Amino acid sequence: MKRRLFPMGASLVLSLLLSGCMVGPDYHKPVVELPTSFKEGTPWQRAQANPQGALDSQWWRVYQDPILNDLIDRSAKANSSIIGAEAAYRLAQAQVASSRAGLWPTVGVGLSGARGVGGGASGSTTSGLTGSSGSTVEQTVSATLSASWEPDLWGQVRRGIESSQASLQSSDALLAGVRLSIGASVATDYLGLRQLDIDIDLLQQQQAINQQLLTMIQAQTVQGTATNDQLLVAQDQLSTVIAALQTAQRSREQAEHALAVLVGVAPAQFDLPRAADYRFTTPMPPSVLPSNLLLRRPDVVSAERLAAAANARIGVAEAAFFPTLSLTAEGGFRGSALGGLLAVPNRIWTLGPALAETIFDGGAREAAKQEAEAAYDQDVATYRGTVLGALQNVEDNLSAINHLHTQAQAFDQMFQRNQQLFGSQQAQQRAGTVSQQAVLTQQLVLLQAEQNLRDTQGLLSQGSVALFQSLGGGWQVP
Repeated sequence: MKRRLFPMGASLVLSLLLSGCMVGPDYHKPVVELPTSFKEGTPWQRAQANPQGALDSQWWRVYQDPILNDLIDRSAKANSSIIGAEAAYRLAQAQVASSRAGLWPTVGVGLSGARGVGGGASGSTTSGLTGSSGSTVEQTVSATLSASWEPDLWGQVRRGIESSQASLQSSDALLAGVRLSIGASVATDYLGLRQLDIDIDLLQQQQAINQQLLTMIQAQTVQGTATNDQLLVAQDQLSTVIAALQTAQRSREQAEHALAVLVGVAPAQFDLPRAADYRFTTPMPPSVLPSNLLLRRPDVVSAERLAAAANARIGVAEAAFFPTLSLTAEGGFRGSALGGLLAVPNRIWTLGPALAETIFDGGAREAAKQEAEAAYDQDVATYRGTVLGALQNVEDNLSAINHLHTQAQAFDQMFQRNQQLFGSQQAQQRAGTVSQQAVLTQQLVLLQAEQNLRDTQGLLSQGSVALFQSLGGGWQVP
């Protein structure tokens, strides 16, 4: 019976040495109270945060623009912010591997040789060569294999691995967040640039018409059929359009410069031809938005993972209160000559455990524990604040899209009415009942109505990009 108990006890001790216990609190995701629906009228469903949900998507392809697709693909490969985030992710991977290395023993080999002169006192038994002065030349050769291991009895290493893995997931989410942010910036700047292309074209048409009207009024002023006040007003209208045109051209150039930097090239090496006939695509969100689209936002996932990492560091700090066990072993051969070194008489070995415990540290370990607990509380507060900020972001973008959509409908109706009025003025001009000046004035009104419509459509398309970003990369469930 005793013979059976011995191997069972040895197995139990070995199991405890290999696995040990884990001190410190186990992680539970912080509770965040989520509303059952958005304030702006879009219902949604409850779901849990999913770290894998921070994966990148290709939401920009719904705009069906090959140029936009190419720009975002280029930015994903060459943007310096994305490259830096990828390097940070690789750094986090290396830190996880470094933490895992603490679970394993350290093994080393050594080969050494020494030659020196010792005292040649009478009666000495040291082997070696005797010099002319009576001293002895001694030489030693050794080959050793050593190993040391500190079993993770209290889970300090495993809590460190847990913290590193959570930090890695946070870094992964940050990388996805940078990709999402850069992609959204490219899409927003590109759509804004196309909106400016349309504005520039319409403003140039308005400038030409205002110039014609000014020429007519100048002639009428000379003839005495128009007043000087009418001339001043016509001049102001032309100057206003010229100033607006310069503003649009400057903004277009700056948007092009920004796109160049986003795709990783110098502005002088980047050019986008104008597209005055651009048509905006505005994907509208569905009536139901699942909450996991919100909780997969990279910033939300990153904040939650940082809280998990901080929780694991509490266990690392608590493990410092317990004793540590070190196991060391060394074996090899040591002799006076390399030849015959591996003979049995030259064999050496040592084996021994060491148990250490800190008795007094001036409160350093308690301070480290309190610091870890405070850091966890801070990260939990940050996570909850990030979720609230995400809710606000989605609400703001839903509100913008709702109002811009209604505004675009109103401007579209105005544009259609002005098209009818312009057609009526042209018909009356052909009949000789309306002057060319009246037709040009109505054409100006039509161009301004079209500009209001196209600008609102551009803002609505850019607003959909912002909603894509606020939901973590789209509203399609992967």
